[in-house]
Amino acid sequence: MTVTHPPATIMDPRTLLRQFDIRPKKSLGQNFLINDAAAERIVAAADLSPQDAVLEVGPGLGALTQHLAAIARRIVAIELDQRLMPILQHTLGTYANVELLHGDILELDPVTLFSAPYKVVANIPYYITSAILRHLIEAAVHPSLMVLTVQEEVARRIVATPGDMSLLALGVQFYGRPRIVAHLKAGAFYPRPKVSSAVIQIDLSPDAQPAWGIDDTELFFKLARAGFSQRRKQLHNALASGLARPGAEIDAALGQAGIDRRRRAETLSLEEWVALTRAFTPATD
Repeated sequence: MTVTHPPATIMDPRTLLRQFDIRPKKSLGQNFLINDAAAERIVAAADLSPQDAVLEVGPGLGALTQHLAAIARRIVAIELDQRLMPILQHTLGTYANVELLHGDILELDPVTLFSAPYKVVANIPYYITSAILRHLIEAAVHPSLMVLTVQEEVARRIVATPGDMSLLALGVQFYGRPRIVAHLKAGAFYPRPKVSSAVIQIDLSPDAQPAWGIDDTELFFKLARAGFSQRRKQLHNALASGLARPGAEIDAALGQAGIDRRRRAETLSLEEWVALTRAFTPATD
């Protein structure tokens, strides 16, 4: 499908919200994009072509959707807030390649929406970032690329390196390659958030997915959750407590993986977590 009209200039959100008698909900983390330059930077990070299909999570007032729809073949925009649907129908009604859905992305299986590779673009609040990432990355039909606008602190956590690793960083980097591609000031949104945001790109294409050589990913994440469950504890204590396993068994596995028992979870690299998974595998057969 060829889109013949360029994206419209973002309409003043105050005017739209007043017109439809709606107030943003803090409980949903609603901060609507109001800056065209910011929208263009997000779209550039998605590296769209006229053949692409895009899942947009939380289109809000439709500002970013218009920019996406000017390039991509198909946009599926899922909005949780029913109140915003009339606004979206108003701002996006002329775009034949946009499908508006009211619903919770965490309750939708992407396989029901896409049968071929697709990309994800989302402006998501902090409290649901981890849940959305896991839901989409681990889906049977997962995206080839994700572009997320999140709090800058969250973006830094996702791209962290050993020494500052978190369960979130480990989960994302296990499946793909994340990088921060842009920083957005609070003034790019309305209502103005109290913190700055960053745009993070996560490459989940086959070329970007590391071949870790382990079959039991459930065990990998079980170990990681146990290790990060008590971050102030040394690794052997955190694992023994989190896995409810004897200390001697934990120490034997750590030794086999070449990991000092006194280290803490945030210092381990992905390769070391993989080695630890391999060390535990025989004991779980």
